[in-house]
Amino acid sequence: MRFMVIVKHKDEYGMPSSEQIAEMGAYNERLMEAGVMRAGEGLLPSAKGAIVRFSKSGAKVTDGPFSESKELIGGFWILETATREECLDWVKQIPFEDGEVEVRQVAETEDFVADEISGETLEKEKLWREQLNKRD
Repeated sequence: MRFMVIVKHKDEYGMPSSEQIAEMGAYNERLMEAGVMRAGEGLLPSAKGAIVRFSKSGAKVTDGPFSESKELIGGFWILETATREECLDWVKQIPFEDGEVEVRQVAETEDFVADEISGETLEKEKLWREQLNKRD
């Protein structure tokens, strides 16, 4: 099972201190040694981002910062564990003194209902995922 762990911030954040980077590096090393970390990145402040809103009239791009947002995404991990509980055990070890993360299971091809999606579409989805995994 794969899970996306989304790091949330209430306010715009600055770059982490060297101590925070070292603590996070040690945590990431433990994740990698255990074989559960598939990806993980921090994100630059929203001032360097954009929001794209879609409507019938097309897509509209709004450049950051996103001061009107109640919470901002500061980074993420993709963890692969046998169970949700194992993932949560790893997440509880994140070296944060304050903050919040959201944990969401990543949809796998097997999660789609074959009765609602054509076999051809499911097969294309499976091949697409295999191609992506080969790039790792």
